[in-house]
Amino acid sequence: MLPVKKTKRAFYSADAGDGVFTPGKKRRRCLSSPVSKAGPDLLDTIPDDLVVSILRRLASTSRCPADFINVLMTCKRLKSLATSPLVLSRLSRKAIAVKAQNWSEDAHRFLKRCVDAGSLEACYTLGMIRFYCLQNRGNGASLMAKAAISSYAPALYSLAVIQFNGSGGSKNDKDLRAGVALCARAAFLGHVDALRELGHCLQDGYGVPQNVSEGRRFLVQANARELAAVLSSGNEACSWLTLSQPQVTNQIRGCPLLSDFGCNVPAPEIHPANRFLADWFAVRGGDAPGDGLRLCSHGGCGRPETRKHEFRRCSVCGVVNYCSRACQALDWKLRHKMDCAPVEQDAAGGDGEGNVQIEGNVNGDNVLVPMS
Repeated sequence: MLPVKKTKRAFYSADAGDGVFTPGKKRRRCLSSPVSKAGPDLLDTIPDDLVVSILRRLASTSRCPADFINVLMTCKRLKSLATSPLVLSRLSRKAIAVKAQNWSEDAHRFLKRCVDAGSLEACYTLGMIRFYCLQNRGNGASLMAKAAISSYAPALYSLAVIQFNGSGGSKNDKDLRAGVALCARAAFLGHVDALRELGHCLQDGYGVPQNVSEGRRFLVQANARELAAVLSSGNEACSWLTLSQPQVTNQIRGCPLLSDFGCNVPAPEIHPANRFLADWFAVRGGDAPGDGLRLCSHGGCGRPETRKHEFRRCSVCGVVNYCSRACQALDWKLRHKMDCAPVEQDAAGGDGEGNVQIEGNVNGDNVLVPMS
C-alpha cells in the first residue's frame, strides 16, 4: 500500500486577480446567532430607571395577577426589575388577589415580600389572612395596624370591627369607643362601610352619645359616595340607573341600597381579602369555620367568629348574624329583607315583641335591631 501524502488544501481566493487557486486558511464555522435584520434588542438600550417607572405604572393598574406574572416570565432583566421594592410597593389589590384554593407557601412568601416592600394592600390582605384564616391574631392585627397608620381606610375599618366585637379575645375585650374612633377615621377617608357603621352607631348610641340627625347625615353620605363610586366605574348609566321596583322573587339583581333615592345599582365589588376569607372557609369547612363558630351572613364579608356568640343576630328571625351594622344593612337590602320572618316565641325564647335575647345577654349586646 502506498503511503498517503499530506497536502495542503488550496482554496479559491477572490483577491487573486487572475482567478487562480492560491493556498488559504480553512474557514471556521460561526457558532454565534446571526444578527437580526431589525437590529439589536431595543429593550437593552432603555435605562433601568425608565423601565422601573413603566413597571410601577403597570403594577398599579394590573387587573389580575396574570398581568404581573406575564411580565416576570418575559426575560431575566424584567423579572429582576419587576421584583424590586419600588415595583412591589405599587401592586394593585387585584394584582395580589390570591385565591384561597391556590394558597401555598410560595404565595405566602410573595405577599410577605410585598409587605416588606411597603405595599399597604399586601399589609391589609396578609393581615386579614393571618388574623382570621391562619389564626395568628397578634401578627395579623399588627399588619393591619401598619396599614392603618398609613391611613389605609379598609384596615382602619377592619380594626374597628375587631374592637367592636372583641375579636381574638373575650367579650370583656370589646372597646366600643376605640371602635368608633377608628370608624370615624375611616369614614373621614371616604370608606363607605365605615360611614354606614358610624351612622348606625350615632343613631343607636352605640359607643358614642346618641345623635339621630347626625347619624342620618352619615348614612346619606354613605349612599352618596356609593353612587359616586358606581358613576366613576365606567358602567353605562342606562344599564343600571333604573327606578326601583318591588321584587317578587328572591333573586339578587344588584345592590338596592340606593333604593332610598329611587335607583338601583350593581352590587359593590368585594375586596380580594374578603373574597379570600369566604372562599377559605367554603373550601375547608363547608361555609363554617368549625367549633360552633359562624361566618358573617353577608356574603361579601367572609369574617368568621373568633369565639362562640361573638357576632350579633337579627332580633326578628334570629337566624342570620353579622359582624357589624354595615354588613347587616348591605345584606338586608340585598337578600334578608325578603327572607326575614319572625320566629315563634316559644322556640326562640323571645319576649313576644320580636326581641330575641341570645345566650343570656339580658342587655341585648348580641342582638341587632331590624332594619327599616
